[in-house]
Amino acid sequence: MSRFENMSASPVLGPTGEPLTLEDLPPTNTKRWVIRRKAEVVAAVRGGLLSLEDACEKYTLSVEEFLSWQRAIDKDGLLGLRVTRVQDYRENSSHRFNN
Repeated sequence: MSRFENMSASPVLGPTGEPLTLEDLPPTNTKRWVIRRKAEVVAAVRGGLLSLEDACEKYTLSVEEFLSWQRAIDKDGLLGLRVTRVQDYRENSSHRFNN
């Protein structure tokens, strides 16, 4: 039995409302983390399909990175996961020009 097997008895629902299985999760070598993939991993951990430790190990995530995804979903729903570096750059550059 794998450590990544379902730890819960009830079905885990993914971000689309469909049942989520380990086979539905993003590949372990995922480099491009789109909203759906992040949401699937968060749903898998919340639903008991993966532990937080297993998800971080499987996807080479820090606990803080995973928790930031979870906080984003809690605060703003799936759109909260749509964070871009361009927004960060714009915020930082506007501070430089205003000083």
